[in-house]
Amino acid sequence: MPEVVTIGETMVVFDSVRATRLRYCTSFKCRTGGAETNTAVALTRLGHTAGWISRLGEDEFGHKIINLYWGEGVDVSHAELIPGEMTGVFFRQRLEGGENKNFYYRKGSAASKIKPEDLDEDYIADAKILFVSGITLAISEDACRTVERAMQIAKEHGVMVVFDPNLRLKVWSLEQAKKTIDHLMPYVDIALPGIEEGELLYGTSDPDEVARIIRGYGVKTVVIKVGADGCIGYDDAGKHVSKGFHVKNVVDAFGAGDGFAAGILAGVLENLSPEETMKLANAVGAITVSMNGNIEAYPTRKEVEDYVSGNQEINR
Repeated sequence: MPEVVTIGETMVVFDSVRATRLRYCTSFKCRTGGAETNTAVALTRLGHTAGWISRLGEDEFGHKIINLYWGEGVDVSHAELIPGEMTGVFFRQRLEGGENKNFYYRKGSAASKIKPEDLDEDYIADAKILFVSGITLAISEDACRTVERAMQIAKEHGVMVVFDPNLRLKVWSLEQAKKTIDHLMPYVDIALPGIEEGELLYGTSDPDEVARIIRGYGVKTVVIKVGADGCIGYDDAGKHVSKGFHVKNVVDAFGAGDGFAAGILAGVLENLSPEETMKLANAVGAITVSMNGNIEAYPTRKEVEDYVSGNQEINR
């Protein structure tokens, strides 16, 4: 059974080849995108096992996604292809200066119709960690109820719950996000907000205050991402600061936060210290932004170790 189980929607991504508005774009690279599968792949690259719970349309895109993640070593036995349903799609627009914008076509997708009764309790109970993100909470009421039930199962069986807010305000309103996350935070053992998310959810850009609020729900550990400056961790032992790695040439930030989450998960699974865990997560994120794509950019464990030990700039 996989060490980490995650649940969420993965879509096919049409990534514009050149920097222009989509209305003028005639060429796309076809990739896949989903925070949970991104994290699962990044985690397998670091030497761990991950499984994914989801629903996909029994269409060509659904088969593409299943085949890809199976080939990447993710357990897809609980990602079902549903006849008559559709797999979500989004288009990624690139503009000059590095600006990116996503256009989602996911309403009514197979993943949005997942229900609590679709969950295999034993699959979650046998894991060490349940990893979830706010994106799955946002795509539908059914998906939100399913995540909550998964969290309940995890707590009933002593499985750690790690939560990345991953706010997507194109999918739901900030008011909905605040209400839902407030309701579910007491299930969480480790929270991984970005500092911008902390400001949106809690009205402050002070990491200490964001952590204080989140830990007030009973969350044991909070790791706050502060961009190029790295991250700051808070637990019963106090505050831990991990400086970010300098990246000379940022190519694409797509999936970097998910790679960071995988680094945290790996560190927890290996019982690394907070400092070692955050350093690993920072390194994965730094390497990821140096290359186009999302899962294509995730490093192997050896690549991370070589990078950290050499403390060199990324030039690729």
